[in-house]
Amino acid sequence: MTKKDLANILNKTLGISLRETARIVDRFFDLIIKDLIKGKNVKLPGFGSIKIQNRQSRIGRNPTTGDSIKIAERKAIVFRPSKNLKKKLNETATNGKVE
Repeated sequence: MTKKDLANILNKTLGISLRETARIVDRFFDLIIKDLIKGKNVKLPGFGSIKIQNRQSRIGRNPTTGDSIKIAERKAIVFRPSKNLKKKLNETATNGKVE
């Protein structure tokens, strides 16, 4: 699903213009990004949570040459699905029905 798909669904569901729904979707993702940049966790009840995790620098290997390389310290985005989402996905996997 793309941002355009989300805007189309909102357009059909809420009856708001496509231009306005596209702005709503863009704003929604902008707010999530801004909070993550500030170091805040983003919780979306019933869906999951998104947070930034600091990764320490480490020594890795180039798989082609086998040479050791230093991997710099960095930030990683971590998504943890909610119990509700996991349950729905597993129900769908076992009974094959999608709503």
